[in-house]
Amino acid sequence: MLNAALIAVLGAIWFGVMYKWYGDLIDRKLISPNDDNVTPANSLRDDIDYVPSRSGILFGHHFSSIAGAGPIVGPIFAYYLFGWLPAMLWILLGSVFIGAVHDYTALMTSVRSRGVSISELAQRHVSNTARWIFSIFLWVALVLVIAVFGVLTAQTFAEKPEIVIPSVGLMLIAILFGMLVYQRNLNLVFGTIVALVLMFVLIVLGERFPIQASADLWLVVALLYSFVAATIPVWVLLQPRDYLSMYVLIIGIGLAFVSLLVMQPEITGPAFVGLTSKSGPLWPILFITVACGAVSGFHSAVSSGTTSKQLTRETHGKRIAFGGMLTEGLLALIVVLLISSVLYWDKAPAKELSGYVFQTLLSKSPNITFGTAMGRAMESIGIPLQYGIAFGVLMLNAFIFTTLDTCARLSRYIMSETVGQKIPLLGNIHVATGIGLLFAYILTTGNNWKILWPAFGAANQLIGGLTLLVVTAYMFGFKKATVYTLIPGGLMLVTTEGALIYQLIWQYLPAGNYVLSAVAGVLMILGVVITVEVYRRLQRKDQLVFVEGEVAVGKL
Repeated sequence: MLNAALIAVLGAIWFGVMYKWYGDLIDRKLISPNDDNVTPANSLRDDIDYVPSRSGILFGHHFSSIAGAGPIVGPIFAYYLFGWLPAMLWILLGSVFIGAVHDYTALMTSVRSRGVSISELAQRHVSNTARWIFSIFLWVALVLVIAVFGVLTAQTFAEKPEIVIPSVGLMLIAILFGMLVYQRNLNLVFGTIVALVLMFVLIVLGERFPIQASADLWLVVALLYSFVAATIPVWVLLQPRDYLSMYVLIIGIGLAFVSLLVMQPEITGPAFVGLTSKSGPLWPILFITVACGAVSGFHSAVSSGTTSKQLTRETHGKRIAFGGMLTEGLLALIVVLLISSVLYWDKAPAKELSGYVFQTLLSKSPNITFGTAMGRAMESIGIPLQYGIAFGVLMLNAFIFTTLDTCARLSRYIMSETVGQKIPLLGNIHVATGIGLLFAYILTTGNNWKILWPAFGAANQLIGGLTLLVVTAYMFGFKKATVYTLIPGGLMLVTTEGALIYQLIWQYLPAGNYVLSAVAGVLMILGVVITVEVYRRLQRKDQLVFVEGEVAVGKL
């Protein structure tokens, strides 16, 4: 049996080496960051969306937004379906050679294009058809994410009322933190320490004073919160909340890492379950299941939607986007190591350990599965089990909130940049945000979101592949090396189209599920259309045409 602590150390070394070597290679071959270029955060500053931000705070926002629950839930299901070895290998390789490249190039392409979203980039550097298809793709995907994560938040609050106080309290601390840092020039280090101490006090208070309410009420509260958070200036809540949430996750990763080193558990779970599972074959299902732990199309919406509007200097881009994705990969790796070593696969060796059986816990929820694994691991360093479990669940819930309001803000950007240009009312900040949230709420009624969600597991990865193709078209126009984006984009495109074909033919149609069949079919067609549009662009030899304020990469 393998020692989980040893693999954790080797994994951390791998990510560190790849950040330096492969990140520097992407810089030399594609990005060529230059701080003499004025970023959109400075040239278009409005202190609402375009806000020059400190590197550390922006890393917190970006990392918190892209992480969400994906790098925790995805690896848990991948381990359940195929074993820890396939999941771990895809996390280690995919996050470096595809995910980090995807996030970094999407960010810098947007920064060089006045901070516009990936759908707008598709129009400028591919075609108008590609732009509209991408916009529809992204907007629908974002609305669905809002619906699903809104329901998850509501259910978690209803089932675990002890995390209500720390979750809500985090928002209030973040607002105060942001005001003191931005308006009163509070020392960032001192403010961060005080805020983190208060957050851990709130965890204790939450255990002592749980707040009970129905899931329906919490759903409405979550969506109303998202509306407010997505329409106020980013520095008021979004930046400081994500910055502080980052520390919750970083501390969680650190505690899990130290716990593994102290506990020295052996991996007892199966390395390989089989080439097929109840969800389908290893290829392509593994890759769309791990999702954010290796690569996620949602990250391109964050990189080009909010992060590009806050980047103060181009040289900050690598640590924020490339480094952020590798940190997420490390989190996913830690999750696989925890659940495959601290928990027992299908039965415990003794009755008193029956509460640590992976498959029993997963039948309840992945939140409880992860929280229990964290709690048991942290017992080895003296943290009481109930507080360890509460902290693990808080990690998930805090990042579900960041995903909620970030998706609401991004859906507003997309609507404003598309139909809002022709219908001014739909470009209004409150109307554009409200429409997305209204549709999300409609999806939650009658459990419709549960019907649509499986197809969007593949859709998320398909967006990632298509984003890499759009970036390839951009780099092609500047005569930059395209192999670093074209090959990963092609691999993701083939994999996700394969997943949609499998779902359509072997799952949805035989089950008579014509709604999912239609969704899968439409997604397949849209993916092919954008691919054809990118191919046509690559057949043209002309360079790109710039709008005022854009930066020519080839002239750096």
